[in-house]
Amino acid sequence: MKKRTTMLLLATAALTHGISCYGSTADSSGITMPVRNTIKIEASDSKETIIEKASHVVPTANQLSALHNEFIAFIHFGPNTFTRMEWGNGMEDPKVFDLKELDTDQWCEAIKAAGMKMVILTVKHHDGFVLWQSRYTTHGIMSSNFRNGKGDVLKDLSESCRKYGLKLGVYLSPADLFQIEHPRGLYGNLSKYTKRTIPRQVEGRPFSNKTTFQFEVDDYNEYFLNQLFEILTEYGPIHEVWFDGAHPKTKGGQTYNYPAWKELIHKLAPQAVIFGREDVRWCGNESGNTRKTEWNVIPYQDNPNTMTQFSDLTDRDLGSREQLYKGKYLHYQQAETNTSIREGWFYRDDTHQRVRSTDDVFDIYERAVGGNSTFLLNIPPNREGKFSPADTKVLNETGQRIRDTYNLNLLANAGGPQQVLDNNPNTYLFLDKDPREIVLTTPTPITINRFLIQEAVATHGERVEQHTLEAYIDGGWKEIAHGTNIGYKRILRFPQVTTNKLRVRFPQVRFTPAISNISAHYYDTRPPQVTSHRDYQGMVTIQPVQHEFNWNAHGENIASNLNAGYKIYYTTDGTEPTDKSEQYKEPFRMDAGQLKAVAILNNLTGTVHTERYGFIKKEWKLLQASSESEKHAAVLAFDEKPETYWSAKASGKHYLAVDLSRTQTITGIAYTPQKENAEGMISKGVVQVSNDGKTWKEAGRFAFGNLINDPTKRYYYLPASVKARYLRIDVSEIAAGKNEASIAELDIF
Repeated sequence: MKKRTTMLLLATAALTHGISCYGSTADSSGITMPVRNTIKIEASDSKETIIEKASHVVPTANQLSALHNEFIAFIHFGPNTFTRMEWGNGMEDPKVFDLKELDTDQWCEAIKAAGMKMVILTVKHHDGFVLWQSRYTTHGIMSSNFRNGKGDVLKDLSESCRKYGLKLGVYLSPADLFQIEHPRGLYGNLSKYTKRTIPRQVEGRPFSNKTTFQFEVDDYNEYFLNQLFEILTEYGPIHEVWFDGAHPKTKGGQTYNYPAWKELIHKLAPQAVIFGREDVRWCGNESGNTRKTEWNVIPYQDNPNTMTQFSDLTDRDLGSREQLYKGKYLHYQQAETNTSIREGWFYRDDTHQRVRSTDDVFDIYERAVGGNSTFLLNIPPNREGKFSPADTKVLNETGQRIRDTYNLNLLANAGGPQQVLDNNPNTYLFLDKDPREIVLTTPTPITINRFLIQEAVATHGERVEQHTLEAYIDGGWKEIAHGTNIGYKRILRFPQVTTNKLRVRFPQVRFTPAISNISAHYYDTRPPQVTSHRDYQGMVTIQPVQHEFNWNAHGENIASNLNAGYKIYYTTDGTEPTDKSEQYKEPFRMDAGQLKAVAILNNLTGTVHTERYGFIKKEWKLLQASSESEKHAAVLAFDEKPETYWSAKASGKHYLAVDLSRTQTITGIAYTPQKENAEGMISKGVVQVSNDGKTWKEAGRFAFGNLINDPTKRYYYLPASVKARYLRIDVSEIAAGKNEASIAELDIF
């Protein structure tokens, strides 16, 4: 095997945007091709040439720096924090932002403890309310009572970031409901495009930065550019500018002059990547789901460096060979896996709003960072200006798990190619001879269940399509894990093995691979996270959450291999379960109440699973439905099967009424939207009750936000409990689909 070591090309620093060249790679075949951020496909290119070109697409210096961040924080904070809504309407009184105290040091301390390297603040969400002292609007923190209108969340956070050594990013929503709804709003006001100077000078508020720009823009684009200028010049270095593609409402055919935005950002924040455009893309969901194969080299029909509109890329396959053949340009655009630590992006409460477990966050970390993407986790501050204790607990525990697992490299003293063992990202092993494999030996046997591998993407792009990890056990090689692509980083997870010899093989590659780093680790096994399910007759089953580990293809079982010997204990009265509680051995019948369950292993207690179950549905009867033809299907909302659902199509009002068979004390409902498609998700409605099934009384009104992107079970608690035999749901608003309402599951408690 020929081994080659190189330092990162000096031209790396020269490539920040566009298709300029780092340098070139010379393979043993004698083929030389420039590496670029974007490479055009010619009509005459063969499939082999297209794949060769794809193997020479590399990240810019800014993209590479963003990849090194790996785990970053998102902060959603604003009027919604106080109104408890996911999306505001833009016309909230700024004084609704009733903040008394603000502790951004506490945010950054927890973020740092989690192992994150950057914080992105939503300085303006879709409601248009700004969290800094802008010169160009009064709809923001300057019109609130916080610090007598002198408060500045962005300033506080920027100072805390410097204190804790964190990078800073900003989310400035292009959508702006205040500018849409206000009579003098600038969004969609049909103003002319004219030459304007950015920033527009405001008397008494001069800028220290004297840079100016001349752009042909309309009123709203000028407003947006002025605010970008403030953010990018007065709060220290900005490393990511985050643009959401969501548009709760548009007006007047308003368009965005992205080329002007881009020019301003590149000039004022030369280190920043732009999310939602050519630099960084959305992973395609908000749940923390990751693709098993996440290619960052993907095809485009137009040159992404000159495009102004970027669609969300949500398909499972974005960068396979078959997809590349369809493109006209090949471009490096890394994925950012974003989700929230809580249900929803904004803080609502500490009572009903669930918080992800440490198990869940750590699992997403390994799948996202270890799957060639960046993990962006939202932590919404509460109404006291702090992260809630439940959130900080998860952040601290997650950071500790990351450090415990990945700070100790069990191959530190291994024998083998030093280019992959020296922990130097600028060196790499060039696998230009068959067999393409790497063999590593340790002085004494090591026990591992994690394997980390990286390609030299900065200089050679993404080339590996399949790789296999083998351990030398009982006198022979045994496959213990396999994966598809590698890219910036791949983490393989598998049941623990003990060996003193490992072999990595690369059975399928796009071009000569360059491997920059390999390490092996041990994750200290913990009791599994458990979940529960109750059937139509009230029988409850409790079992470990089944995560999708790559080694499932080998017929292995996560619970038996990683958590052998665990026991599950549970309570049904809302108390915390311990090893003195009832041990779960088989399904049991449970009426309405709160189930709590936990797994215990080796005196370690796992994450407590909590589920509130409503009345048993076996005795329910359908009383009314909005469409006679759909009445028979309504029972599907009672069957406790998440894959089935009730659906009603009607031109008028949608409703569903249930006979509970006897009078019950009702305190609330739980609505699970159907996930087969987005049609019919109920975002608003009225809960009515009756004792005779004829005369109805309103018991409460519910509103569920962001259902399309987050189609999870939602709870609504009545203002006051009521006694009734009949309950009716009147639908007043549907999130998607004009003439259809649907329910996967309806629970009443």
